[in-house]
Amino acid sequence: MKDKFEFIAPCHFGLEAVCKREIMNLGYEIVRVEDGKVTFAGGKDAAVRGNIFLRTPQRILWKMAEFRAVTFEELFQGVKDIAWEEYLPVDARFWVTKATSIKSALFSTSDIQSIVKKAMVERMKKHYRVSWFPEDGDDYPVRIFIYKDMVTVTLDVSGESLHKRGYRKKVSKAPIEETLAAALIMLTPWRRDRVLVDPFCGSGTFCIEAAMIGAGIAPGMCRTFQGQQWNHLLPAKLWREVFEEAEAQVDRSVEMDIQGYDIDPAIVKVARENAGRAGVEHLIHFQQRPVHKLRHPKKFGFVITNPPYGERMEEKEDLPMLYRDMGEAFARLDSWSEYVISSYENTEKYIGKKADKKRKIYNGMMKTNFYQFMGPKPPRRKRDGQTEEKA
Repeated sequence: MKDKFEFIAPCHFGLEAVCKREIMNLGYEIVRVEDGKVTFAGGKDAAVRGNIFLRTPQRILWKMAEFRAVTFEELFQGVKDIAWEEYLPVDARFWVTKATSIKSALFSTSDIQSIVKKAMVERMKKHYRVSWFPEDGDDYPVRIFIYKDMVTVTLDVSGESLHKRGYRKKVSKAPIEETLAAALIMLTPWRRDRVLVDPFCGSGTFCIEAAMIGAGIAPGMCRTFQGQQWNHLLPAKLWREVFEEAEAQVDRSVEMDIQGYDIDPAIVKVARENAGRAGVEHLIHFQQRPVHKLRHPKKFGFVITNPPYGERMEEKEDLPMLYRDMGEAFARLDSWSEYVISSYENTEKYIGKKADKKRKIYNGMMKTNFYQFMGPKPPRRKRDGQTEEKA
């Protein structure tokens, strides 16, 4: 088996650049950036470190092969040509957990799944010289992507989606995924020495992700991954070393001013419990408070929030007042920067100002905008006593 491999990090549409930057910061080579995914190269450690350290991808996939197929026979032969015996032991339980096809001649996902499984069995039969596989060993989920007749075959190293950090046992009505929250925070210039407030905190995701970023807590520290079962591919020693690396990076002395407010006292309690499981409850102040009471004595802070969008008709009627209240609160925080993700088309109208930047983001299948209202940069003190602007 070779020493260098390609891995794919699927991510939210519109946030590929954030994911790419994260991967580069981990020290891996970027191979390709496409809509909703980043392909990168590295040794086996890239699969392990990617799962434990990356905050923005949905999962880490080990790329087995890429080839063109416009017939099921070409699909069969392409999959059969992969050296599955190098990855899957004779007792492996393997199946195609997901197949997607876009703008391609092969479009029946159930047929694609069936053909891929059959081709894998044929290859394994030949190598292991058996006619039947018990499939009572470890799981090896396969994911297939076909785009414009190009087939990408992958093994899913993550298992459960990476947004499942392990801390969020309960959620609010319209939760934002942890991976999306982390990516949106990383799109802003917020740093851990600046105030951060979420006035619609729900189950606490923005606050918790920010606290984890500020304290250097790797998002995958408190969960397990599919690839941990694959001892012959990704040895337990490698996983152990990377978990130890993550533990060594945690800054237990950090202090931050992060505040989360919500109008619902029950959901504030849930947010506190989630923060406790994430190990950051001491870094966040959660409180029941409506948005019209949002005030803060400090200057140059950040609001990052996911307010109601009005998906239900009865909620839609309340949105103009809610967004007006938000706008009035923002006006009081005149030196602050505000970042709002919303699908509500009248967001700027009722907040009362145009966003400096507006970025299209998909929150699941929902098209939203990330409104960025930039405040002034805070001054910082130079050594000679004069001030200069700080980013």
